[in-house]
Amino acid sequence: MVNEILNPHLMHPRDQIALTMGRIYRRGLTTTSGGNISIMDENGDIWISPSAVDKGRLQPSDIVCVKKDGTIEGRHKPSSEFPFHRAIYEIRPDIKSIIHAHPPALVSFSIVRTIPNTNIISQAKRVCGPVGYAPYELPGSAALGAKIASEFTKGYNSVIMENHGTVVGGFDLLDTFQRFETLEFCARAILYGKSVGEPKFLSDEQIEAFENQIPAQLPEMDVVAYPPDEREKRTEIVDIVKRACTQGLMISSYGTVSTRWRGNDFLITPTDVPRWDLKIEDIVQIKDGKREPGKVPSRTTYLHQEIYRKHPEINSIILTQSPYLMAFGVTGSTFNVRTIPESWIFLQDVSSLEFGSHFADQSTIPDLVAKNNPAVIIQNTCVLVTGDQLLQTFDYLEVAEFSAKSLVLCAPIGNMVPISNEQVEQLREKFLK
Repeated sequence: MVNEILNPHLMHPRDQIALTMGRIYRRGLTTTSGGNISIMDENGDIWISPSAVDKGRLQPSDIVCVKKDGTIEGRHKPSSEFPFHRAIYEIRPDIKSIIHAHPPALVSFSIVRTIPNTNIISQAKRVCGPVGYAPYELPGSAALGAKIASEFTKGYNSVIMENHGTVVGGFDLLDTFQRFETLEFCARAILYGKSVGEPKFLSDEQIEAFENQIPAQLPEMDVVAYPPDEREKRTEIVDIVKRACTQGLMISSYGTVSTRWRGNDFLITPTDVPRWDLKIEDIVQIKDGKREPGKVPSRTTYLHQEIYRKHPEINSIILTQSPYLMAFGVTGSTFNVRTIPESWIFLQDVSSLEFGSHFADQSTIPDLVAKNNPAVIIQNTCVLVTGDQLLQTFDYLEVAEFSAKSLVLCAPIGNMVPISNEQVEQLREKFLK
């Protein structure tokens, strides 16, 4: 069993590759036979996933090593796409890891021969960078390797392969996977958004201004205690984050979870830790308006703090990017939750706020969320969901995402017919009084 925490500094390349391929397969971003991952180690040897081995059951022992001198070690043949991995490493010595796969949304872009605009989501431009485009060549051929390598010589770390898929590189496998996952998420947000409206892209200036909004750090506390109930809440946060990642409700590059501890003190996820690999010790304690020493909490910590202060009934908060909800987030289209009784009972009216509003000095979010209005969508950024216990908040997120998915999927067959006002009043009378 491969350790579920990906740490390039502690794990052997074969373990990193097997773990990451498992994540990609479980998320439905590759098939049993498709995709390949490689790592170049400090000796110049290339570790790569094998050819014709089930990607859903890939084990560390299946990984192949192609030595610097060309000799092969392992019980399988290296991936047939090894030539373009090697070509990229040769021309870009800063790249130490590569992922190639055929995730559905990015394949959609490749077969209409265009690239996704990463300015659709606030952090995506920073994570993915500009995206290149490699014209079609025969898979596994030297010609394909040359065309892909040519794109990487231009400084691209993400490339759409014409009528094929995508290839991304990074300084380690964590960096590469985060880029791969974020790029596919951008593609999905654009595609799903087109089902409910017209995607609105951010300007480079808007993104730069947003990224430069670094709130002042809370002061550090002098003494930290970790009683059993605090450690229990840390475990709960990590479990929910991993569950969200596995179910496609959160990606490596974005997601914040917090839970109230005692009074207005709370625990929150940190900044710049890949969500798939979050550990209990990464969680940041916020007590009496101060942060745990040596840790950097989420940039939205002030918002969480204000929500907890204003709403004693709210005990947990999730900010995330789930693909179907973000279809409404990137278009500004109305998210009408009057789809089925459960959706309206749990969510009622979901407000849509302007991009960057959760960092505004006078953010309206603490005044919008309440027991009967637990969620808001922040355009081109995220959905924020609140609740009593963390599991309940996660349930609200799932219900919201399922509702959004139903609305996206129904678009090709007709206009959504909402539950009537009379039916809503019946629900209000039975379930909310």
